[in-house]
This record gives sequence, C-alpha cells and structure tokens, in this order.
Amino acid sequence: MSIKASGHIEKMHSSLGENGQVDYQLPLDDQRIGMNALIGSAVSIEHLGDIHCIHCGRRSKKSFSQGYCYPCFTKLPQCDTCIMSPEKCHFHHGTCRDPEWGEKFCFTDHFVYLANSSGVKVGITRGTQLPTRWIDQGATQGLPIFRVQTRYQAGLIEDCLREHVGDKTHWQKMLKGNAEDVDLAAIRDELMAKSEEGLEMLEEEYGLQALQRLYSENITTIDFPVSQWPEKVKSFNLDKQPLVEGVLLGIKGQYLILDTGVINIRKFTAYNVQFTAAA
Repeated sequence: MSIKASGHIEKMHSSLGENGQVDYQLPLDDQRIGMNALIGSAVSIEHLGDIHCIHCGRRSKKSFSQGYCYPCFTKLPQCDTCIMSPEKCHFHHGTCRDPEWGEKFCFTDHFVYLANSSGVKVGITRGTQLPTRWIDQGATQGLPIFRVQTRYQAGLIEDCLREHVGDKTHWQKMLKGNAEDVDLAAIRDELMAKSEEGLEMLEEEYGLQALQRLYSENITTIDFPVSQWPEKVKSFNLDKQPLVEGVLLGIKGQYLILDTGVINIRKFTAYNVQFTAAA
C-alpha cells in the first residue's frame, strides 16, 4: 500500500467498533486516510510551511488553541478561558464573547464522567461527544456519572469532585501502555460519598432535574490499535522538525506512535502537510 496526500491536518476522526477497537481516519482538507491499515508501514509527515486558521482561513505563523490565528484566539468564544475551565463561565455576567454561540454549545446537556487513561480522572464533555472524548484522551475505560443541563454546571461538579480525584491525563504514561482495568462504578460511589456535602449544595441551588446522578450507565471499554508500546516517549514538534518519519507502531488518543517517537496530531491542527505511507 502506497499513499501520498497533502492538506491541512485536523484532529483524527475516530469511531468505536463493535469489538471495542478504535478505527482512525486522518483528515487532510477533504481527504480521509484510513490509519489502522497502515500500522506496520513506514510513514512520514512533512510540514510544508503554511498554517491557516481553521475559523477565518488567515495565514498564520503560529497556531493558537489548536488551529486558530491570534486575532481569532483573542475574540472567539471557543478560545476563551472558560472552555478549559468551565467553572469560570461568565455568561451570566453578560460578558460572553458570543452569547448566541454560548447558548448553542454551553447551554446543552453535558456529562461529567470518569475515565481511565494514565489512571482514573474526572472530566466533562457535551452529550454528543461520548465516547469520542474518551478516545481522544487515550482512555481504555469510561463511565458517565452525571448528566447536567449546562457546561457551567458540569464544571462546578467537576470542581467539587477533583478535590478527591485528578482531572489530567499524563500523556507520557498513557503512551507507554494501557492502565490496569478498575471498577469505575465503585470509584464513582466512593467519590460521591466523599463529595456529598458539595454535591448537595449544588443540587439545592440548581435542582435535581438539572443535575442528574447516573447509577445505571455501563462502563465503556476501549481498545486502541497498537502493535508495540514505546519504552521511552519522545515527542515530535513540526515547528522544530518539519519532517517526521518512522514505522507506525500504533495509535492512541490523538497520537501516532512511531518507532522513532510520537506525534500529537491534534496539536498541529491547521498545519499544511504532506503525508506519505509505504508498506
């Protein structure tokens, strides 16, 4: 199999098969390259020098917030600090960068979840983004534990729970192998017990209909297509090394695992590249 294609990178598209394994496609403009079939093949990614903002198309010397030019980064609501820290939402103060966008994306059902990536963590995502969110984080297990009406409410619950559990993925550890399976339902119950006082205060303020505890959801198990784990994790940076080459050993999260190092595809969203693969 031989492939040669060029275009602007987007984060890899993923889907979870019936057998629990993730299927990946690499978008390059309007092209989609099936990546699972390339494991074991020699691949290369060459940055051709251009970066174009994924919102306005402006040519940019640097990418901000995974694909935006600096003017868009400073103006768009999807680049505001409350996206990374939803408990800091300021919509109710009348200072949202784009209230119409906020109503569409933030005032919709969100899940608070537990995921097992480099260990157990808590996180939040829109109702339409499971299991994609877990896949992007390299999680081998995921479990929704709350369903809420707004992103802000999800952030408040996450803030309450992370006094007792982490909210970060240690990406180097995640790429060295799969975490051992754990009983996420038991961890959920333990977390809720430890956080009961804070959770009850939030439920009293917003109502039980707005903040729904989930006790009957099943744990989702995720299998990533990896033939060999790296002993050491060396990360490539297209800004410093425009040509990345190696044999593709696997894919986990948004990382391509090569025999020469790893590259976070999502980090280089909007970069114009040439991708080649040869069996």
